[in-house]
Amino acid sequence: MPARLLTSSRITGIAITAIVLFIAVTVSSGRSSVPLSVSQLTGGTMGTGYTVKYRHASDVPSVEAIRTEIEQQLAEINQSMSTYDANSELSRFNRSGSTDWTPVSTPLYTVLVTALEIGRQSEGAFDVTIGPLVNLWGFGPENQAQEIPNADEIAKTLQRTGHDKLMLDETVRAVRKTRADIYVDLSAIAKGYAVDQIAATLERHGIEHYMVEIGGEIRARGTNAQQLPWRIGIDKPQIHGHAVQKVLSLDNAALATSGNYRNYFMIGDRRYMHVIDPATGWPAQSRLASVTVLAKTCMLADAWATALLVLGLERGLAVAEQLGLQALFIADRDGVFSEHATSHFKSGKTQNFAVTFLAAFLVIGIAIASMAIGVMMGRKPIAGSCGGLGRLGLGCDGGCGRPCSSGADHKSSADKSGP
Repeated sequence: MPARLLTSSRITGIAITAIVLFIAVTVSSGRSSVPLSVSQLTGGTMGTGYTVKYRHASDVPSVEAIRTEIEQQLAEINQSMSTYDANSELSRFNRSGSTDWTPVSTPLYTVLVTALEIGRQSEGAFDVTIGPLVNLWGFGPENQAQEIPNADEIAKTLQRTGHDKLMLDETVRAVRKTRADIYVDLSAIAKGYAVDQIAATLERHGIEHYMVEIGGEIRARGTNAQQLPWRIGIDKPQIHGHAVQKVLSLDNAALATSGNYRNYFMIGDRRYMHVIDPATGWPAQSRLASVTVLAKTCMLADAWATALLVLGLERGLAVAEQLGLQALFIADRDGVFSEHATSHFKSGKTQNFAVTFLAAFLVIGIAIASMAIGVMMGRKPIAGSCGGLGRLGLGCDGGCGRPCSSGADHKSSADKSGP
């Protein structure tokens, strides 16, 4: 196409478009010109630890006030859902021999609704009534296994499990057992729920940049202390030592990983893992070492990571793909790890590429705008990025410390900007 000069109207249009895009992206990023402080909280809960990192303005409650609120919140969740606390709401329900409707608190009901729905969607792989089997194998609060349960014990225990043996009534927020000896264990979903509640607390206080973690279940929003996306490492699923398999970027998302390689016991030369298959009553047997799930809430990520691990690689991938889940499966074949991701799984590299592309687009847009302003105001030929903004007294990022009077000035100052 033959070269031609840009008309004033065309230049104005380009300049306005670039400036509007720059303002829109800046506003949507939520970054304030006021520096944000960085705080961190740690503590113990649910038999593990919690970490909360957040960036905040000066007008939010003090760190100690937020700590008090979070720990009170965690204590209430434990009092509702813990199977290790004999006086918790869930423990009292488990001990009850009644099959009548039992009113329960809103948090417990909320978690049960989600648990039973995921149980149905996962073909029964996620089952919160599996507690008796977990205890039988020695992975619960009751005892530690010294030997493999016999087949009769497993078959008998299987009769008192099954997510279909729990019924919910949303009109009165109540739950009912169809067998008096049903035992509910929420350990594969309660931590995720707690993470979501802490995140909600931070957001109520206007905190938009945070990372909340309980026992490896994580939810993050905004950016970290370096104003970069939160970077979360996924463990290499090896029994001895710690190493990172993969690093992901999180922004307004939750992540949970369920592994089948650390919580186990040995009898002879056979290793028995803690993840129990509700269909067989035995520890899940597959070459899967871990499953990581990204979701909008940590409660969903937590439960689905367990469900997909139980399903195994082939069935798990098929279910996750069908339901549109973002899941990463790590398989172990004789110590060699391989990754298998659903088509919906978005890695940090993809997210970083998008950010880089957007940043480059904005830089080009601003450069065009600055050149256009220079041409319109000075009627000078376009001479690089030092033309418009320099004439407005704003200086130039390319090394121009003063308004540019010609292309030669820009070239000289740009040359001097290097090392």
